[in-house]
Amino acid sequence: MPHDRLHEQFSSAVAIALAIAFLAPPVAADGQPAAKIPPIGYLGAFSPSASTPLLEAFRQGLRDLGYVEGQNIFIDYRWAEEKYDRLPGLAAEPVGLKVDVIVTYAPPAIQAAKEATRTIPIVMAGIIDPVATGFVASLARPGGEHHRAVPNGPRARGEANAAP
Repeated sequence: MPHDRLHEQFSSAVAIALAIAFLAPPVAADGQPAAKIPPIGYLGAFSPSASTPLLEAFRQGLRDLGYVEGQNIFIDYRWAEEKYDRLPGLAAEPVGLKVDVIVTYAPPAIQAAKEATRTIPIVMAGIIDPVATGFVASLARPGGEHHRAVPNGPRARGEANAAP
């Protein structure tokens, strides 16, 4: 995948993830919004070194939106290191931490995240046709409030722009 397309896709994923995470900001006892560093779960099917371009694009997307990891956003990383049998347990960990959103890519990791939660929003990237793979019902209406696909492919992008 060309670097520009990769950056565009993960920047889109970041924007969606943050929009979902901030839909309902917490409220302090005095009725004012509480200061909170939103936690994001990042579920990687591969190793950090094998995912360097994805991580760079993801972090750049955060920076483009004014978020700096460790300052005003927290990311909990989980890596399967291509040991896909580890994915269900790894996907359950950010669920247990009650992250605001899970960002993932690659079909095995997406499936594990989807099976781990029905309440935490999941942003999936790198899927050419998330409808054909069964990850979402449609791009206009993904099949629940918590699944968002960042399409990658002409058919998927065309459907994403269609009216619901």
